[in-house]
Amino acid sequence: MSAKSSSWLTTHVLDTANGVAAAGVSVLLERCNGSDAAASWAVVGAGTTNADGRCTDLTAQSSATSTPGTYRLTFETGKYFGSMTPPQRCFFPVVVVVITVPPEPQHHYHVPVLLSNFSYSTYRGT
Repeated sequence: MSAKSSSWLTTHVLDTANGVAAAGVSVLLERCNGSDAAASWAVVGAGTTNADGRCTDLTAQSSATSTPGTYRLTFETGKYFGSMTPPQRCFFPVVVVVITVPPEPQHHYHVPVLLSNFSYSTYRGT
C-alpha cells in the first residue's frame, strides 16, 4: 500500500505474462445491496492502475473506513491487453473478484491480481 493511500481498499495488478506492472487497467468497486438473487450493486469507487500497477484511491471519495458487506471489484483486462502494441488477445476480458468485509472490519484490505492473457489469480494481500 502506498503511504499516501486514502482508500481502505487497494489493489495491485501484475501482468505475469509480460513481466510488468499492469498500468492503465480500469477498476470498478461496488457494494452489494441485499443477499438474494435480486440484490443490486452500488458503485463505491473507481480508478485506474498507475505505472506501478497499483490503484490506491478506489474509496477516497466515499467512506474513510470499510463497512461490512460484500464488495465486487471489476477489472477491465480486455481493454488492457487490447491497448498493447501489437494488441494481445485474452480469454478473460473482464476479471471480477468478490470479497466479503466481515462484521469486525480491519482498517485496510489489499487485493492483488496476477494476470496473464489466459489466466488470473488473486489473494488477500497485506
